Amino acid sequence: MANSFATRTFTTLSDLQPNMANLKVIGVVIGKTDVKGFPDRKNIGSERYTFSFTIRDSPAHFVNAASWGNEDYIKSLSDSFRVGDCVIIENPLIQRKEIEREEKFSPATPSNCKLLLGENHSTVKVCSSYEVDTKLLSLIHLPVKESHDYYSLGDIVANGHSLNGRIINVLAAVKSVGEPKYFTTSDRRKGQRCEVRLYDETESSFAMTCWDNESILLAQSWMPRETVIFVSDVRISFDKFRNCMTATVISKTIITTNPETPEANILLNFIRENKETNVLDDEIESYFKESINLSTIVDVYTVEQLKGKALKNEGKADPSYGILYAYISTLNIDDETTKVVRNRCSTCGYIVNEASNMCTICNKNSLDFKSVFLSFDMLIDLTDHTGTLHSCSLTGSVAEETLGCTVNEFLAMTDEQKTALKWQFLLERSKIYLKFVVSHRARSGLKISVLSCKLADPTEQPQRKLLNFTPLRVTCFRAQTPACEDPPLRSLLTHILGGLTWYFRRLHVLHDRIGKKEKVRPQRRDAGSPLRVQIVVIRDGVSPCQPGWS
Repeated sequence: MANSFATRTFTTLSDLQPNMANLKVIGVVIGKTDVKGFPDRKNIGSERYTFSFTIRDSPAHFVNAASWGNEDYIKSLSDSFRVGDCVIIENPLIQRKEIEREEKFSPATPSNCKLLLGENHSTVKVCSSYEVDTKLLSLIHLPVKESHDYYSLGDIVANGHSLNGRIINVLAAVKSVGEPKYFTTSDRRKGQRCEVRLYDETESSFAMTCWDNESILLAQSWMPRETVIFVSDVRISFDKFRNCMTATVISKTIITTNPETPEANILLNFIRENKETNVLDDEIESYFKESINLSTIVDVYTVEQLKGKALKNEGKADPSYGILYAYISTLNIDDETTKVVRNRCSTCGYIVNEASNMCTICNKNSLDFKSVFLSFDMLIDLTDHTGTLHSCSLTGSVAEETLGCTVNEFLAMTDEQKTALKWQFLLERSKIYLKFVVSHRARSGLKISVLSCKLADPTEQPQRKLLNFTPLRVTCFRAQTPACEDPPLRSLLTHILGGLTWYFRRLHVLHDRIGKKEKVRPQRRDAGSPLRVQIVVIRDGVSPCQPGWS
């Protein structure tokens, strides 16, 4: 120990025996849980509180400690120190550990004892760093498991369901740390959640979720693409919503930040050498990795509601998901000036530069390596009665499923066939699953990816979660063109105006669902006069030209 502790006598954790009394122990805190309350059996109607932590005084010895007492005492004691602090515990009660029962929920320790801290007979003092021997503080960087006893992220993904529910060790680098999200449960308990993205040499992105405040506070100190962590006893499970494997920090988990082990140093060198080349665009990463279970998406939005929800979530990195009943109002698949098929790098998924035939991420020449594939990459507009979402991304297999053809089949089509294909979807009511997030890089300020787009069942009604349904306010609409003697052009214009009439009839179908009765009546002049169409909205039998219109 340091000089300030030279005259003090501490009992080492390796010497602890049940029922020892009047002793002092010192150690660095390597794990800690949140404060929890429970009904006091002795005093009906009142509560007792507790929290636990793990301390270590040598590479081979660490022990669990639990403190009990009233709310003020326990919360004050818990707030007085964090993981990484060094503490002195005076006069703890030493009890024999019931291994099978206690290690089910607490970190596994080599000691057969545990420490109990009472409000009336035990004290905990936090030491400043300059008072403590650096050898003791360095223990915070030493994993509690063997340095080679871990799964790589690639192994977890490869094993898949066989690891579902297992508790294992993981060594990985921190890719990103999400903002903590706070919520209140149905029984009015407050909770929090934070998602950390991990990666290593074998997997570019893997989600780990923290549910307790202590692990969330620890995660906020990590530097993305610079921090390596060894996570002992983390639970692996299959996320049905995202259709992938994930990790969850539990009460048994102990996280070692920047572990000083050979394996961690190798990983640290990897992330430093690949810091630039591993920065993939979010859109590209989702193109390869994201596979959402659509059945778990149930919230229905209008365009207006979707924009409002996105604004409420501004500043948060996590995306939102929802269902939109809308019309595809822009689908430029037959326009030669708009490119809808692009080459992507088969290694990273990034769009290959057509001028240089070079992948800017992998820095590989696509001709030499033949590592490209053709993929749909288009932007569409989605419109409902409340507004329009511009430049929604429709790519890859989702675009193929939507259009009902592969990229090669699409490229083999004539222009007429592409136009016919477009009109199978344009202005047709569709059920669209979306992922959306606020993005200042997007032109509209909102980045939207289509996860699924299919023609809606005419009998399918949006769920009643669709609140504040704003009716469409259609006023008198007129479209007029100059007189045209060219029959083909005149026929084309007639089709365009007929399409407008049909479009408003389709809107009428939508309005029937909210109790409106609006009809569309086209009027055309005779062939010798300038072509004109007038769409008149009749509401409750009253024309806009008659009294009573508003």
